[in-house]
Amino acid sequence: MQEKNIIDAIKAGDEQAMQKIICRYSRLLWSIVGAVLSQVGITEDMEECVADVFIDLWKHPQKYDESRGSLKAWLSVIARNKAIDRYRQKTKIQTIPLEETVLAQMGVEPEMENREGLQEALAELTEEEREILLRRYVYQQKPKEMAVALGLSVKQIENRLYRIKAKMRKQMEQEG
Repeated sequence: MQEKNIIDAIKAGDEQAMQKIICRYSRLLWSIVGAVLSQVGITEDMEECVADVFIDLWKHPQKYDESRGSLKAWLSVIARNKAIDRYRQKTKIQTIPLEETVLAQMGVEPEMENREGLQEALAELTEEEREILLRRYVYQQKPKEMAVALGLSVKQIENRLYRIKAKMRKQMEQEG
């Protein structure tokens, strides 16, 4: 109930309520962002990600839904998503790597002679499908985290993952 009161105060423009949130969660968010960006980010990158989380909360407190979890968990997911996006910018990861570990997690076992079929299957994916695969299998995000980041429901994410995997398997079978 206390979180609802704080969110209501932030909606009303109460700067003291926002300061409480910043003091309470900044160390946690720094550790989350730092874990993602430790190898590629500089302090300014980490600082910017954490600040962006608080700015988003200040500008859009209505996005927090207490029925979906605690404010701490919600802020943590947002911080991780921002850090992952910054990591991708810094390392310029734009395509899905074709590593066997990622494919094995999806249940796709390409033989060496079917490598071309795999590349064609990946080329057939839409940008949204690529994003979902990247977040799930490369960045190890759970469907709930992906739903928050992409503005979809958890069920939509799960259904899309299922359809993407089925689409890739079908494409691989046609090529094989």
